[in-house]
Amino acid sequence: MKILHIAEAFSTGIYTYLRDLTSFIIHAHGAEDHEIIIIYSKRDVLDESKIKDDFSDKIKFIKLQMTRDINPKTDIQSFLELRKILKVEKPDILHLHSSKAGVLGRMAAVGILKRDKIFYSPHGYAFLRQDISPSSQKIFRLIEKSVQLFFGGITIGSGETELKFARKIGKTYFVRNGIDFKNQIFTQDKTQNKRFTVGTIGVLHAQKNPQGFNEIALKMPDVDFVWIGNGELANQITAPNITITGWVGTRQELLTRASAFDVYLQVSLWEGLSIAILEAMALGKPIVASNIVGNKDSVEDGKTGFLVNSMDEAVEAIRKLQNSPIREEMGKASFERCKELFDKDKNFEELIKIYKS
Repeated sequence: MKILHIAEAFSTGIYTYLRDLTSFIIHAHGAEDHEIIIIYSKRDVLDESKIKDDFSDKIKFIKLQMTRDINPKTDIQSFLELRKILKVEKPDILHLHSSKAGVLGRMAAVGILKRDKIFYSPHGYAFLRQDISPSSQKIFRLIEKSVQLFFGGITIGSGETELKFARKIGKTYFVRNGIDFKNQIFTQDKTQNKRFTVGTIGVLHAQKNPQGFNEIALKMPDVDFVWIGNGELANQITAPNITITGWVGTRQELLTRASAFDVYLQVSLWEGLSIAILEAMALGKPIVASNIVGNKDSVEDGKTGFLVNSMDEAVEAIRKLQNSPIREEMGKASFERCKELFDKDKNFEELIKIYKS
């Protein structure tokens, strides 16, 4: 089986998803029976030198320029190049990741692949973005419906709330995202910090709401805040009790640093099903997260953490979690929920069955 993935947003969550999925296919189902190709577009946060360390050398990579926003000139060039690649590679399965890849990939596959062999993972629909106008949201929603109507494909919904949107658009299967409990070490650090510490992981851009994170920190001067990552909006972090670490060297180092958090905080304005939240849950951390699509699929409000509708509610939730027994109880429930629902081996096995059906 030849499986070709197209990822316009080949960074952070989608990068991790494809790393884990391709590793699972190769090790659980045999490299000799599967040929895997990834067409990707470089984002600023992607360190391409790490690809050879994170992915099997049996995977073929093709770099192709794609843009996140609508750009007619670049989009036409990307479409023509994708179509040329698909004609040469003739994959059995085409799996598209993110909205732009979902549009260009399905259009490029016309006459090359059957519709029921094209799969699309939105990883957070573009029409849910909060950094665009309502009219732009309507345009993106119309594009999703139109592309589905005219070019087909099957959507893979990764969370319950995303699934509801997907089913209104077209044929959909439900396969949760997952993390690698088998090969990744999730050490739950029990060391007590000198000061209560709240942390997050991600790119400092509009989606992750660094301004809101900064507002919370300013209201809690007795608490330390840590942002693992970097990005163009680092200048919005002004609170003296926030440390921006930049990107760390390895996945294990990232998890080791996150394991030192007392609480994991994510106040994104929109999300798919966040891998970072899942990994924090696997580390036994209670989660405080914005009450949005994606976050609602991982965090069970009042049991594994708190879903909040404002920065003031986030402050109140963190204060509650400064109570050690509450924090420990929620952290344990967080781990148990993650282990039960978000084990990638179980979930990706379902995806392989769908590929083969």
